[in-house]
Order: sequence, then C-alpha cells, then structure tokens
Amino acid sequence: MIDLTVTPWREAAACLEVQNEVSFFPDKEDLGGIAKAKAVCATCPVADACLNWAIETNQTEGIWGGCTPKDRRKVRRRWLEIRKAS
Repeated sequence: MIDLTVTPWREAAACLEVQNEVSFFPDKEDLGGIAKAKAVCATCPVADACLNWAIETNQTEGIWGGCTPKDRRKVRRRWLEIRKAS
C-alpha cells in the first residue's frame, strides 16, 4: 500500500469528498466508473499535483489527476524523454 499521507496536496483533493460514492480504481472495462472518476478529477483543485505524483511514482492502477493508466503511460513516456534530454 502506498502512503499518501506524505503528499500535502492530497488534503485538498476532490476525491476525498466522494470516496464512498465513486471508485477511483474501476475495472478498465467499466467506462461509466471511469467517467465518474474523471468527472470528479475535472473539478479538483489539485488534479495537476495528483497527476504529477502518479507519474513520478509510476502508478499503474487507478484514476489519478483525471488520467487512466493508459493515459498516464503516454504522459510518462513524454516526461521520461524530457528528463533524458535535460
């Protein structure tokens, strides 16, 4: 289990308000569940920090910052390319 308490941005996350109503770890076939999670992320004031954290820590499951694992793989590839070029 990942310790999310070390991330101060998490205290402002919109998902905390709906965590019993929306799953942020839906099955990849659950398009409705994915859409619900992404809708919450779209209103979140810390979605960018959440996504950055998920990419930096290589989260392979769940919706983070409004992105599915597939979305994050694309972003992470670009992120790694930029880091290599620096």
